[in-house]
Amino acid sequence: MTDLEHQVFTQVRAIISNEEQVIGRRGILVPLKKAIIADGDIQNVIDIISSDPALSAHMLWRSNAAAFTDANSTRNRSLKDALIRLGQVNIYRYAFTFYLKERLDELPQPYKKLVRGYWDLTENIASDAVDSLHQMLGVDIDPDEVQTLALFSVFGEVIALTAFAYLNAESEESFPLSIIKSLIDNQKQTLTLEAFDSLGLDEELQDEFMIAHNLRQTNNSNSSGLVLRRVLSMKNQLLKPL
Repeated sequence: MTDLEHQVFTQVRAIISNEEQVIGRRGILVPLKKAIIADGDIQNVIDIISSDPALSAHMLWRSNAAAFTDANSTRNRSLKDALIRLGQVNIYRYAFTFYLKERLDELPQPYKKLVRGYWDLTENIASDAVDSLHQMLGVDIDPDEVQTLALFSVFGEVIALTAFAYLNAESEESFPLSIIKSLIDNQKQTLTLEAFDSLGLDEELQDEFMIAHNLRQTNNSNSSGLVLRRVLSMKNQLLKPL
């Protein structure tokens, strides 16, 4: 690593550790996390989600997308029914990715275009992972767990590139894109795991992410990470190739 790459690496990691700067829109996520941690009345969670109509619509869409593969079999469900079915962990993961995507849409060019490419890849992976699950027999895996896990498939790349965009916006000197490309290529695992640790995501998500990327093994045949691993392998996206 060159001195300049090390300098950028250090500064990018510092930005990644700032949850509010990276994810934005704390007005919903903070009380949502508190309500989930409290493990109290689901109505509190419903009220928080309902306060943002765009998030509510997103939850309904995600719920139907994960539960059904045949468009003719999808059906509208109330927000309350959808949230009860999703479970609180999946609710927070979906909300987090919703506001992360919203934050990414605010990035200036060329970062917005580059991150959008990663996000399109993420959505494609999520769709393929859910389709793969529905084709499997004899497993008891929540499709929303597969989908929420898949939405973090290239999490490290997305967060690192976002942090680099903020760094260039705030710095007196402009760092070339080749630097962050080199860091993503060579420090992807470090950046990814630090992002998980810094951004307050649940431990089960990180554990299954490790399984999905072949960084950890499991004997659990009902692991959502194993479902995702097959898809990531086919798309050459594993942090540790098979």
